[in-house]
Amino acid sequence: MNKPIALPAQAIALAIAASLSVAATPAFAQSTTGSIFGQVTASTGDTVQIKSNTGIARTVAIDKSGRYVAAELPLGTYTVSLLRGGQVVDSRNDVSLRVGSGTEVSFEAAGARNLGAVNVSANTTPPIDVTSVDSRTVITAAELAQLPLGRSAEAIAQLAPGVVGNSGGYVGPTGQSLVSFGGSAASENAYYLNGFNTTDPQRGLGGITLPYGAIEQQEIYTGGYSAQYGRSDGGVINMVGKRGTNDWHFGAQVLWEPAFAQADGTNTYYTNGLPASPVAGNLYDPNSRNRQWTTTYDAYLGGPLIKDKLFLFLAAEASTQNGTTVNNVADAKPYVSYHYTLPKWYAKLDWNITDSNILELTGASNKQETSGSVYSYDYTTLSRGNFINYDDNTKTGGDVYSAKFTSYITDSLTLTALYGKMKSVNYDVPGNYDGSLTYLAHTQNQNPALNGGSPIGNNQVTESLYNPNRHDTSNNLRIDLSYQLGPHTISLGVDNQNSRAIDQGSETSGPGYYWDYGRTTTPNVALIPNLGVGAPANYPGGATGYYAIQTIDSSIASVRSAQRAQYIEDKWQLTDRWLLSLGLRNDQFTDYNADGQAYIRQRSAQWAPRLGFSWDVNGDASFKVYGNAGRYYLGLPLNPALNAAGAYVATQQYFTYSGIAPDGTPTGLVPFSSAVSPNNTYGVLPDPKTVTAQNIKPEYQDEFILGLTKAIDDHWVYGAKLTQRILRNGIDDYCDVPAIENKAASLGYDVSATNSCYLINPGRANTFTVVDTSGAYQSVTLSNAEMGFPPLKRQYYALETFLEHPFDGRWYGKIDYVFSRSYGDTEGQLRSDIRQTAASTSIDWDFPELMSSSNGAQSNDHTHQIKLFGYYQITPEWQVSGNLSLVSGNPRNCLGFYGPSQTDPDGYGSYYHWCGGQPSPPGTYRLPWNKQLDVGATYRPAFAAGKLGFSLNVFNLFNSQTILNAYPYFQISPGTPDPLFGSAVVRQQPRYVRLSATYDY
Repeated sequence: MNKPIALPAQAIALAIAASLSVAATPAFAQSTTGSIFGQVTASTGDTVQIKSNTGIARTVAIDKSGRYVAAELPLGTYTVSLLRGGQVVDSRNDVSLRVGSGTEVSFEAAGARNLGAVNVSANTTPPIDVTSVDSRTVITAAELAQLPLGRSAEAIAQLAPGVVGNSGGYVGPTGQSLVSFGGSAASENAYYLNGFNTTDPQRGLGGITLPYGAIEQQEIYTGGYSAQYGRSDGGVINMVGKRGTNDWHFGAQVLWEPAFAQADGTNTYYTNGLPASPVAGNLYDPNSRNRQWTTTYDAYLGGPLIKDKLFLFLAAEASTQNGTTVNNVADAKPYVSYHYTLPKWYAKLDWNITDSNILELTGASNKQETSGSVYSYDYTTLSRGNFINYDDNTKTGGDVYSAKFTSYITDSLTLTALYGKMKSVNYDVPGNYDGSLTYLAHTQNQNPALNGGSPIGNNQVTESLYNPNRHDTSNNLRIDLSYQLGPHTISLGVDNQNSRAIDQGSETSGPGYYWDYGRTTTPNVALIPNLGVGAPANYPGGATGYYAIQTIDSSIASVRSAQRAQYIEDKWQLTDRWLLSLGLRNDQFTDYNADGQAYIRQRSAQWAPRLGFSWDVNGDASFKVYGNAGRYYLGLPLNPALNAAGAYVATQQYFTYSGIAPDGTPTGLVPFSSAVSPNNTYGVLPDPKTVTAQNIKPEYQDEFILGLTKAIDDHWVYGAKLTQRILRNGIDDYCDVPAIENKAASLGYDVSATNSCYLINPGRANTFTVVDTSGAYQSVTLSNAEMGFPPLKRQYYALETFLEHPFDGRWYGKIDYVFSRSYGDTEGQLRSDIRQTAASTSIDWDFPELMSSSNGAQSNDHTHQIKLFGYYQITPEWQVSGNLSLVSGNPRNCLGFYGPSQTDPDGYGSYYHWCGGQPSPPGTYRLPWNKQLDVGATYRPAFAAGKLGFSLNVFNLFNSQTILNAYPYFQISPGTPDPLFGSAVVRQQPRYVRLSATYDY
């Protein structure tokens, strides 16, 4: 082996400066590859050879200006060599790629030194990537091993500036807590795994991700990404898995989160008086009694099946979580002893068919399976009672399989094709289900004169029943062609995705309905006069204000969607220091109802321009100014096909009662309404031509970014960035059917609609297709003023600053500060304050009264965000690390009955932006700061040569349990306070400890 020699620092600096003044390289968002480029002072016939540690070898030409580019390279470690007459005269070893980025490798002028073979081990990559125009953070496997992080893609994503935990407490397919990017809803992000889109197709809540130990790199896009990718107006989480190399490696890890090291949770108490029949005084939820412990086993194996030709990587993770949860006093499952298993696996096969053709096969699975037992509980003595029933058996998550073919047709022309499939299960079957019992809700509102002062319930713990076959499927086809033409890198391709939701929805358990107990302190006032729900006092047993609601829900259907896109893009090195990125994307969306009929067609061009620039100010990668402007379309999730376009039933019938049976059901019933539905949901599948407003446009957002990054010296880099996001259009449902019928009547049409709600573009005029009594289709236009709505508005602006110290063999550190605002009259697809999961069919825009006083700071608005993380190598054996997050509180909303008179014109109860008769815009009140410090220590004994490691991580060291989502409902009926108003719905997880042992060979 030749001993490497070092080049003079000045020569290296000159080479870097020269190369970056003229070099350009493509960077691909959500890709699985990187690129190598550089500048060479070349003689005629010189070439550059690039060889990976998996045997891939490419020889690329050097153009007349001395540039070379090798694009679409699989991630790995490379040796880059300058060849003269077929012989190596200079080389760079250990060149590592980052996903989606260009790595610069240049060679100094041949005349400056001896032409004999020279081997340089150091990687001379500059600290600032001047070839990118987007906003992203890349975290590598090596960095993941250093930092104290939760073992999820979302926990990693929160290292990126502007990414925060969602305020609604939403979770993904396997229970991971989701995140919000730049003020957007948690459903508006995209997930990729080795280039395949794994985003949940039904509601957009998360996606399938890799086992933690199989992550090679995770790319977090916070804005400005390429025209090659879309269907997101939040952010992107792109995971790239590990692959085998020419050396066999294996390893294992054991992690333990013991119950004894977990801090007690904070109990929840009634904050606004007491219910009619309290169970345990002012105690509502004894969170301090919850316990859980988790054990995880992780192993991997990777290496060559055929050296330089065929490679395998396998990883598996088996995690089990056991625990006990004491639910709130109103829950049908008071005490649950549970067992969770979270099996995950990942497999990758890489075949170098030739140096010019590569085939990659990926398989991955990430699931969560649960079971448990339900017991009674004495909330007064805080002790478990008798066994009631088995809890539901559930299985969520899914499997992904994909194949990617890459062909380097010529040195300048590259073809990639990817096809994959995903199946996401959503199995939920109750254990030992007893259909003879009726589910009961809000028994704390029972009339105390009829129950002796204590709520009467039964052992029915199942509210809804699901089809055991419930699942989602999707497939994704991508074909991309990239051509290097002088200073231009031109890319074009297609991105097609098909999704299905199979047997989704639910139906009410027991006899097909459940009882919900209610109470009003103004029994002489009609509850919902617009729906014909009168005053309880006008009926026997109703003078005291107690009543019961018989609720029926039923919606099980299979639906599908087709999403198509085409793009073209040019990365143009305009001058020696200026790079332009010019892209155009066109999206089309079609969605189908349960009968396979298209109810929304958005096939006309949805043009999404993407424009960006990067200016290498000094020509040496020490100072970069960049910016971009782009439009991003978001496809409609499958969810609206199950409600607005579906034949679902959701009705309520109101009764007074004079007694309560031993099973908790009301007796002596007297109806004071028929079966009513605020949304006209009586089980009729609407005509697909009438479901959406005519010429409805997709949701889209415009984004503008201007930033700079500058190296202070060899040890420090700082930067700043301005971002503005403007939501231009949205899709949601509109349920004021009488308003459409009345306008139709004024036009001379006799219409009696069976639609529950219509999909519209909120905040603007919409034209509806209706069917008159003769069966003819008619058009009815309502202006925004006639609909009674404000203009749609969601705007986000932010100033981000950072200071970073790259790892120098001793320590690494980074601090971010973001000042931001997210405001308007809509959060987007979701309503986090009420934890609504009906993506694109939220209660916003259903009726005009619901949008009264709706303009303000939205649920994911956090004015200040400070993040500080890093690690310090005390000795070769000992390392410490930390991750500090300080985030100012999001809005705490107060929702009540409508207007100064506190009425319920739409039958929605306490959901209006009015609080005690006063307007209550979002953002009027704020939750406290969310503060969390996670710390870690790792010991790698010298006798094991660094292969064995022991770690201790403490999460939420100071045990902050700040409220992240507060109960927003001010009243349970007009004039009747809701005892839970302002109490905690979601809190920070209490302090816990993770112990781990790792061995890598």
